[in-house]
Amino acid sequence: MFTTRRFAGRAGAGACAMALALLLPLGPAAAQGKTYTMKITLPTLNDPSYFFAKAYAADLEKDSGGRIKPQIFPLSQLGSIPRQIEGTQFGSIQCAVIPPEFFVGVDDRFEILSAPGLVGSMAQGQRVAADPAVRKLILGLGANKGLRGVAVFMNSPSSVIAKSAIRHLADFKGKKIRVLASPFQTAPIERLGATPVAMTLADVVPALQQGTIDGAVGGIVVWTPMHFNDAAKYVTETGQPAVFAVAEVNKAWYQSLPPDLQKIVDDDAAREQKAIAPLASEIVEKARKGWTAGGGELITLPPAEQADMMKTFSDAVAQVAKSKPALDAAYKIVKEAAQRVQ
Repeated sequence: MFTTRRFAGRAGAGACAMALALLLPLGPAAAQGKTYTMKITLPTLNDPSYFFAKAYAADLEKDSGGRIKPQIFPLSQLGSIPRQIEGTQFGSIQCAVIPPEFFVGVDDRFEILSAPGLVGSMAQGQRVAADPAVRKLILGLGANKGLRGVAVFMNSPSSVIAKSAIRHLADFKGKKIRVLASPFQTAPIERLGATPVAMTLADVVPALQQGTIDGAVGGIVVWTPMHFNDAAKYVTETGQPAVFAVAEVNKAWYQSLPPDLQKIVDDDAAREQKAIAPLASEIVEKARKGWTAGGGELITLPPAEQADMMKTFSDAVAQVAKSKPALDAAYKIVKEAAQRVQ
């Protein structure tokens, strides 16, 4: 009896040990086999932000061996821009590729990159975005609000679309110009003698057609593919402000990833930030050609007036930045970087 019990005890212990041995590898194996859905949202289509998102998604799936499953939702399919940002903060969306100024509700320093007078060309803008001090600043801004920045790049220069041609700075006087609801955009326009009107992009065409506004600040990569020439034919290429895009991921989702996948998320974003630069310039040039091919006119200010405008904008922006110490400090970081990489 004793022998049988002892044997049974040993047999039971052996069975437990065997079961434990079989179960131990399942933890790492299960982690390796787990997949992570990554919804990538953005408000645009067929612009540099879209092609960044597309390339980033392809890299992530390939480099993760299919463990990250990206899905791209352009044209605000997941809601308005504020809803996209909230979704990324709280985890229903894992990644958003949106101009940083729209994150101003998260941290008002996000709008620094949209300040007119800082960047004079696409090449300079991409160098500013790649500057270590700028990357550290911009990509770290949402860290305490559920976000982790992984990339920032220049999307396109801005221009002014108008119903009547703006060929000189004096032509701005008395006009109503659509801008974003930011003092970094309203103050410079006011200094040109125009009236800034805060308005969403979706409202610009009917506002131009109805005469609510005379012109609008935006990008040729929007004017051409979205057929804004139905409302206005003239585009003055001020280049101001530079339009950037920032890729933000949900911080909790990122932290739930195994370390190797976290590295892939960061490394692939940095790689595609660099790769988008020449493609972004090509997209802008294609949009410019498309505008004139569609019967529109591209206008450039005389060089001396362009220089005067840049100084006017820089002075206005510097004054706005001084209203808040943190904003002023951030502005100086970006301005110093812009001067370094001219």
